[in-house]
Amino acid sequence: MEKKKLKFGLLPRILVAIVLGIALGGVIPQWLTRVFVTFNGVFSNLLGFLIPLIIVGLVTPAIGNIGKRAGRLLLVTLLIAYGDTVFAGLFSLFGSTTIFPSLISPSSAESLSASAANEVAPYFNIDIPAMFDVMSALVFAFVVGLGIAHFFHTDIIRHFFDEFKEIISRTLQVVIIPVLPLYIFGIFLKMSAEGQAMGIVKLFLAVICVIFAMHIILLLLQFCVAGAVAGRNPFKSLWTMMPAYITALGTSSSAATIPVTLECVKRNEVDERISEFTVPLCATIHLSGSTLKITACAVALMIMQGMNIDFVTMLGFILMLGVMMVAAPGVPGGAIMAALGVLQSILGFDQSQQALMIALYIAMDSFGTACNVTGDGAIAMVVNRLNH
Repeated sequence: MEKKKLKFGLLPRILVAIVLGIALGGVIPQWLTRVFVTFNGVFSNLLGFLIPLIIVGLVTPAIGNIGKRAGRLLLVTLLIAYGDTVFAGLFSLFGSTTIFPSLISPSSAESLSASAANEVAPYFNIDIPAMFDVMSALVFAFVVGLGIAHFFHTDIIRHFFDEFKEIISRTLQVVIIPVLPLYIFGIFLKMSAEGQAMGIVKLFLAVICVIFAMHIILLLLQFCVAGAVAGRNPFKSLWTMMPAYITALGTSSSAATIPVTLECVKRNEVDERISEFTVPLCATIHLSGSTLKITACAVALMIMQGMNIDFVTMLGFILMLGVMMVAAPGVPGGAIMAALGVLQSILGFDQSQQALMIALYIAMDSFGTACNVTGDGAIAMVVNRLNH
């Protein structure tokens, strides 16, 4: 009998990296810490170079392919999924700005700044300037994507961007994502050496608890609306989706959970044709749980570091984040990688803030995926009712 290999996934590796970084920060010699800080600087610059390319590579074909498959059912599902994603972001914004100020001490930013006096410097830095900035990438992606969607005979351009998307997705999957644990280790090693680690850990614990509670409330709201539209008991419908929720918790993958989600949706009396259309589609375009999580993490970091939270700016961020979530690659951590561009261009997050966002996001990756997948069931119920 062949032995099964134990798979040590991205989430366990990230958690181990955080623990080791905190534990070893005050133990290993400073010269070795500087080696990891140097690596992190180079990797951060590589990420900065890739962010505009990620936007062009993912958003352009996503917009183009929506036009290619244009139809009433697709448009209805897309609008509902996007609307729900934006609602999740706004719900997260109001919840976070209400709760986090009482959990995150205003002195957190000051204590972190004070510890910056012990800053560990890299040995050298390799500057890798981006080919164009994030906003140029977004505008380019929209213009070309809409052009591809409108002119159906532009197969050469469509194929080019489909293949470019594959290059970017493979770069994330093979190069960036596997190196993330080492990057996160270096971030927490540096913070531990500078005396910042414990403040960040307390922030993590508070944020994770609040986000989990907001996910549950969001699911209840989604199914109350879906139940009202479809004329079904929302709590019974939500309970029917629990196998999909639990499967997503284990796999951290919307795509891997599709068979279970389909079965649950059909048990909620959704027509088979509607189920088989909406579930695979929503596994790609509906990331309300991920949007909630990214928005809450961003607000927490902004409060901690004394940044101004302006509603108009945050609204623009959430609206654009909803678009980026549609284009997010289906790999673990793909959503946060797709979101880095808007975090940088709209909220002004620097490399260290982006690194903390990655760590925070992946530390509770399965919660967001489970919320995304379960919410797909609510959308299927609404689309099914509107289609009759």
